[in-house]
Amino acid sequence: MWHPARRPVIVRAMLESPAVVHGTPALACRGLVKRYGEVTAVDGLDLEVRAGECFGLLGPNGAGKTTTIEIFEGLKQADAGEVRVLGERWGSGRDRALRQRLGIQLQETRLAEKLTVEETVRLFRSFYENGPSPDEVLRRVSLEEKRRAWVNQLSGGQRQRLSLACTLVNDPEVLFLDEPTTGLDPQSRRQLWDVIEGFRRDGRTVLLTTHYMDEAERLCDRIAIVDHGRTIAAGTPAELIRSLGAEHVVQFSAGGEIEPAALAALPGVTEVRREAGAWALHVREPHTSIPALLEELRRRGAALSQLTTHHATLEDVFVHLTGRTLRDD
Repeated sequence: MWHPARRPVIVRAMLESPAVVHGTPALACRGLVKRYGEVTAVDGLDLEVRAGECFGLLGPNGAGKTTTIEIFEGLKQADAGEVRVLGERWGSGRDRALRQRLGIQLQETRLAEKLTVEETVRLFRSFYENGPSPDEVLRRVSLEEKRRAWVNQLSGGQRQRLSLACTLVNDPEVLFLDEPTTGLDPQSRRQLWDVIEGFRRDGRTVLLTTHYMDEAERLCDRIAIVDHGRTIAAGTPAELIRSLGAEHVVQFSAGGEIEPAALAALPGVTEVRREAGAWALHVREPHTSIPALLEELRRRGAALSQLTTHHATLEDVFVHLTGRTLRDD
């Protein structure tokens, strides 16, 4: 059975949840610090992950996401701070028992090329005392038809699903996923999302790192945006987007001189920023702001060359907080 930086704005949403037994989170860290020589990868990080939720660490490469998740996994030791996993501390004498309760998918997993898919799953299943049958694991990740194929015959998406299967062989209570869909095509990404959502529906806990905004919005109950080893915002995707104070973003390019103050004075505009030679406006009501913008450009004799609109996203939240996009990193 499958059972279940620039603007240090902090959005907190650490409410009580009935899924947490006696208020104890599945994962928690306080004042977490990890240094590599003179580089501080994690700088006083505080996190709390409730039992039964999918929690995402969102941020650019180098933000400290992988280091943080590897400390939770017991693969690295923190230089300072407190870490608890399912109420336990690493090094307390119960490490072996704790590992039996965790599923870990690393950012890059190398599997034996000349083993079959079924042999690989059986090998990983042998490392644990309890868990579902290899047949059930293969069914869960939709690899039944590939059970006799060698690992080196699998596509990139199939390899990632096999890697995920190897993390599910012990029926884990907590699943750690570090950039699970990097480099995959859209169809393979959706297939992997389906597996993760199924695990989440069974009431288990997921800690996920990603730099894909759509992935975070699709999978995560709550998110912490991490930059330079610190949490700069945390909450549900909807809460973080609402923190912008606007539901839409209008981006445009135009010739001539345009004063930011003039744009900020337009009706419904809550923020103005310059990015990649264009302008971006956070607006409450685009049907009011866009006509006013066009009139302002006409008055100034500025020729409009491009205009697009979209609903505010987590990418906009990140830019609002840091002044740059994830792609800049």
